[in-house]
Amino acid sequence: MWGKAARRAPRGAGFWIALILLATPQGCGYTVRSALPSHLKTLAIPSFGNNTVEFGLSDDITQSLVNGFLADRHLRIVQERDANAVLRGTVVAYKNQVFGYTSQERATEYEIVLTVQVTFRDMIKNHDLWKEDALTIRTTYNVVPVGTEPARTETDGRKEVIQKLTDQIVSRTVQGW
Repeated sequence: MWGKAARRAPRGAGFWIALILLATPQGCGYTVRSALPSHLKTLAIPSFGNNTVEFGLSDDITQSLVNGFLADRHLRIVQERDANAVLRGTVVAYKNQVFGYTSQERATEYEIVLTVQVTFRDMIKNHDLWKEDALTIRTTYNVVPVGTEPARTETDGRKEVIQKLTDQIVSRTVQGW
């Protein structure tokens, strides 16, 4: 009896594994795959230019982009002279404007609008893979508490808009959208 039970156990396990594999969808039509040309392995991100009066904005954007590509891990960050690709940009505009008011016309919400010119260039084949002359990102923040959310400052909104910009540029560069 012990021998028969031992022989059946693997069949039972195999049956359940096969059933699970058959019941599991083999593809959902959505994959996150790099759209980067295979010859691109390294990236340089020179400091962005700044055509605004916002002190340190271009440095904050450049550092956020470096961190974003480091986290993504598709391209290794290197000096420009060693790079297969270069991401260049300039901050074209930065606006922090009132977006919402109370009935007494007191500002409660602000919107930050950040516009950059950015180019992703293949240095091996010497051509631009993509370019945006006016990539615009927006975010809003409340300067008064709303529900359980505390009031936020322009610094908070600025960090958020820079992160949104970074996410969009990394996605566009690596996934192609």
